[in-house]
Amino acid sequence: MSMFGYRTLGFGSYESLRFSATGGTTSTSGSYTIHTFNASGTFTPNKAGEVEYLVIAGGGGGADGANGAGGAGAGGYLTATGFAVAATGLTVTIGAGGAAGTGTSAPGAAGVDSVFSSITATGGGFGATYAPSYNGGAGGSGGGGSAQSGTGGAGTVGQGNDGGDADAAYTGAGGGGKSAVGADAGDGIGGAGGAGLASSITGSSVTRAGGGGGNADNNNGGAGGAGGGGAGGTTGTAGTANTGGGGGGGGSGGGAGGSGVVIIRYLT
Repeated sequence: MSMFGYRTLGFGSYESLRFSATGGTTSTSGSYTIHTFNASGTFTPNKAGEVEYLVIAGGGGGADGANGAGGAGAGGYLTATGFAVAATGLTVTIGAGGAAGTGTSAPGAAGVDSVFSSITATGGGFGATYAPSYNGGAGGSGGGGSAQSGTGGAGTVGQGNDGGDADAAYTGAGGGGKSAVGADAGDGIGGAGGAGLASSITGSSVTRAGGGGGNADNNNGGAGGAGGGGAGGTTGTAGTANTGGGGGGGGSGGGAGGSGVVIIRYLT
């Protein structure tokens, strides 16, 4: 026995006491080991411990509507430190982005939830179009409303923000982002998507979960929200993959939502 109470069994005996895990793509930053999941998998610790996580769901799909298309909401964004894990395989599910609206007056589809163990981030709400509903879809962040005064979809408390509201003209609003609501439409300009939120969990600051921009009937689209949100326009821009960004609304096709991501780190 050593003076500190550890059994000295030779080189490497202390190393086996350290917390470690497998799964995803592994990197290091300073004293942290980081596991990034851009696709579904399993996070398996070697023993009980505590980790920090960032879980982002898939963003919603932007609408297709010549009479004004709403941008989609970003995927729900959840992060925390001190999350207790056991020495067992923990499920990681990466939510896909919602499909874009295609065809005459077609809303987008909601994004898919992302999951890490007991933590679930909610997929982003769809962008609305002139029919069948003027109102944006609810989700992690809500989708933007469409023409004829459609309202924005509700965001999930703690995960994102509401989508913006449309005006009575042929203009779509922006989808909500993690840090801000989607901008309301007005004056023939699509509303901008709400901004996402920066995280340094990987060791460098990266902004994710921005909302998609809406589009007006003159194809004067709103900007995508910082953090992967797609811009509105003639064809809506897709949300950036593995950011949970919402897709932009388009006059000739919306933008698909960006897929989600799960990032886990711990001290080593």
